[in-house]
Amino acid sequence: MPSTSKLRSRIKIKHAGIVAVLLGSAFAATLQSANAAPHSVVHAIGVENEYADVIKQIGGPYVDVTALLSNPNTDPHTFEASPRVASQLSEAQLIVQNGVGYDDWADKLIRAHANTSQKVINVQHLLKLPDDTWNPHLWYNVKTMPAVADAIAQQLSTLMPSEAAVFKANASAFKASLTPWYNAIDSFKKAHPHTAVAVTEPVSDYLLDAMGISIKTPKGLQTAVMNGIDPSPQDVNTQNTLLSQHKVHAFVYNQQVTDSLTSSFLSNAHSHNIPVVSVYETMPVGYHYQSWMLAETNALERAVVDHTSTEQLHAESH
Repeated sequence: MPSTSKLRSRIKIKHAGIVAVLLGSAFAATLQSANAAPHSVVHAIGVENEYADVIKQIGGPYVDVTALLSNPNTDPHTFEASPRVASQLSEAQLIVQNGVGYDDWADKLIRAHANTSQKVINVQHLLKLPDDTWNPHLWYNVKTMPAVADAIAQQLSTLMPSEAAVFKANASAFKASLTPWYNAIDSFKKAHPHTAVAVTEPVSDYLLDAMGISIKTPKGLQTAVMNGIDPSPQDVNTQNTLLSQHKVHAFVYNQQVTDSLTSSFLSNAHSHNIPVVSVYETMPVGYHYQSWMLAETNALERAVVDHTSTEQLHAESH
């Protein structure tokens, strides 16, 4: 079987000439920086928009942030890195990327321009996770964003020392703002221990584990769907049985990566009145990271307690 890292990173670099664009941009930027006035803001990129959101919350008016993966209605694995994206990466002073093979294309582009003054936070490396970490959707892990917030504050302080106290205070405020989410997780875990659910892939598995939820879908099926390969017939049969025989209390469905197989599971859940909870790989419009995570947690609780589906997150619901 091909390596997990290779399978996860199905995003393409659109043109071979991107490396040349990067090298040229980096050289031009070096020439300009010698005579340029001090930056009034830090130019930053969050490869995934959930990281971009946290950069903005920590940096406030002192950062100009771009998110590269931001459309919650498309499959993030089909993203094509264009020369424009390459140029944006080459010019950024701070980049936050996920790692674990999820955004390898960004790694390649960052290495190509070799900007030694650029600050890059690779969340996998920040959390000291091995390359063979099974689930790359790190933003659903309750431990991830507090560490990311502190790292962003530290790097912004290096880039703009005069505002270090502001960045530190913003990171502390951000971490405190996660408390309602943590409380909702703890409340569910105490009230509904070992609740059984089925999933299409491990997008929200870190959150489900934190909530004390028992994920019944075979790991082999989750891995296959995540990596765009066919799962075994036995695993497909197990998944359909979970839904048709009401062995689970909810079906957690990745709204962004769908195909005929996952659609058939969704139809099965509908047919047997299993509540559906949609989860996302990029943050839906109208949310901040903490309100998004709380909304997903509340949706899971509604599915279990009220037998209510949440098949799409709307901005007005948080």
